[in-house]
Amino acid sequence: MGTSQGVGILSMPYALSQGGWLSLAIFITIAAICFYTGILLQRCIDSSSLVKTYPDIGELAFGRKGRIAVAAFMYLELYLVAIDFLILEGDNLEKLFPNASFFSSFHRIAGGTRQGFVLLFALLVLPTTWFRSLDLLAYVSLGGVLASAILVASVLWVGAADGVGFREGGVAVRWGGVPTAMSLYAFCFSGHAVFPMIYTGMRNRRMFPHVLLICFIICTLAYGVMGVIGYLMYGGSLRSQVTLNLPARKLSSSIAIYTTLINPFTKFALLITPIAEAIEGVLGLGTATTGGKPAQYRAAAVSVSVRTALVVSTTAVALAVPFFAYVVALTGSFLSATATMLLPCACYLRISSRASGKLGVLEIVACVGIIVLGLGVIVIGTYSSLKQIVQSF
Repeated sequence: MGTSQGVGILSMPYALSQGGWLSLAIFITIAAICFYTGILLQRCIDSSSLVKTYPDIGELAFGRKGRIAVAAFMYLELYLVAIDFLILEGDNLEKLFPNASFFSSFHRIAGGTRQGFVLLFALLVLPTTWFRSLDLLAYVSLGGVLASAILVASVLWVGAADGVGFREGGVAVRWGGVPTAMSLYAFCFSGHAVFPMIYTGMRNRRMFPHVLLICFIICTLAYGVMGVIGYLMYGGSLRSQVTLNLPARKLSSSIAIYTTLINPFTKFALLITPIAEAIEGVLGLGTATTGGKPAQYRAAAVSVSVRTALVVSTTAVALAVPFFAYVVALTGSFLSATATMLLPCACYLRISSRASGKLGVLEIVACVGIIVLGLGVIVIGTYSSLKQIVQSF
């Protein structure tokens, strides 16, 4: 949940405005399901000492095709979250500097103020993707929880002390917006790709369920509080990111927006690097670095080229499809729901049936039920998101 946390919490009020108050039941249900499937991933890892990562689980369950399928969904999700970060930066920088004439050259090249800021951010963040060691950025990104707390506090302050108030009643349910809300809720809990690495890296693995439960409770409360206060403040007029609704030239608004802007800058390289390393592995760069100085220089040049190409391609998509909520919803419905609902249950059923030969009836019913629900989220949410993106052009 770490890499996408800053994006998910911004879209929570919009998600609630799309689905209505009763959609909070869907939100809580998805949170509970994702916690359970996180435990299923732990059980899959415990079944073999060779399993260390999510793709390893896919391979243990379904062979090489399973590894490829799991890895493809992981990397595509990271790619789309990187695009979400670029769109987010452009939207919020335009909110801060609507008449930024000092960036006029970027604006002319990109075709507008928001597009100019997207291009500027891409250029600034590009060098951070070239480094193979991301230890510093990894530590900085741990501040995501603190940033989320500051963001919630700032938005709450705008509502309580800056004259906006909590006057909007909202609606009980908006059936037409439920698919979008459901997809955005699924995106909020898209952290399963890193759960195996966290679990295998723990000294006391028996604490994992407790740690996972605490993390889910904190994240669910943070998302829920942000959604409720944002919906009470702006109701049906909410934009895709709650920061875009905040009043201009208020200190609390500026704190919220600046906090939002810092998060993608510290995490963008963490999203791009796993994809780049997978591509570099296919190109055989891991072995090239041991063949002397010339081979190392060539490997470094190819590595920089691969990472630059990834930044260029994500920037191009962000400029071409600047619809933050719809891209996030597409990520949540098609990729996050697959990685958090479908794959954990399918892998667990396959691995457990091989290992022990028998499963509890409740486990089978729960896993099959989650798979059916996940397929519903994937089909309905993906169709709704793609339809909205096409209609927005």
